[in-house]
Amino acid sequence: MKKPSNFKVKPKILISLLTLLCVVCLILSAIVPSFSKPFKFATGIMVVPLQEGVNRIGTWFTDKEELMKSVKKLKSENKKLNEKVDELTEENSLLAQNKYKLDRLEELYNLDNEYSKYKKVAASVIGKDTGNYFNIFTIDKGSSDGIQEGMNVISGGGLVGIVSDVGRNYAKVRAIIDDESGVSASFANTSDSAIVSGDLKKIDEGLINITGIDINAEVSAGDMVVTSQISDKFLPGILIGYVKSVSKDSTGLTKSGTLIPVVDFKHINEVLVIKQLKESLKD
Repeated sequence: MKKPSNFKVKPKILISLLTLLCVVCLILSAIVPSFSKPFKFATGIMVVPLQEGVNRIGTWFTDKEELMKSVKKLKSENKKLNEKVDELTEENSLLAQNKYKLDRLEELYNLDNEYSKYKKVAASVIGKDTGNYFNIFTIDKGSSDGIQEGMNVISGGGLVGIVSDVGRNYAKVRAIIDDESGVSASFANTSDSAIVSGDLKKIDEGLINITGIDINAEVSAGDMVVTSQISDKFLPGILIGYVKSVSKDSTGLTKSGTLIPVVDFKHINEVLVIKQLKESLKD
């Protein structure tokens, strides 16, 4: 059995020997320049690639750090831009709504001036029957505001309908396009009389019926139709619409046709209620 070696070098001696070796190498390098070439060559082979690798790693980490900073900055800027876009979109929407409301109020103002001889009250639509059209709808003014059954309702440049039911703070309006509606009318240029009647099927074509026209009446497309002086319920001279077409009836005694109403019965938001009943004009 091999005995373990007892040879040991003391640390102090080892340090001294290494120090001496370094001093000798320095002296030899100074005296003989070519002595250090092998060491430099070895250093170039081992140290330089290691240094280049360390530099590449350092550069990679630096680039990644810069990239992360750029991404973080871009995300922050993108968030701010998105918030600005949302803000501008909301402002644009509000401006569009305000313009639409202003246009409607201007329309009511002009209508109020057009029928200035009548006292009126403005009201907003708060409900309607099922269907695409405002043939029967509810407004936010009632008896407490002086509204009475039979009062005429106007909007959009002309006649909408008539108040058919009244509550304390609301009222129901039956439009002239409703199947149960009928209005005594006349032609503005000839004063010939006719009857304008509602037809919810016809209004899908943007039209309502006009019947009972005298066979000799000179009526043609484009003629203005207004409420008649002889109407029992409607005040005279309120614009209803314009003639679309007219032809002789099968009896040969009268004419009938279609009318384009001046009011858009698909979109009614505000109305004016004329606070004067037709019967009051008879007194």
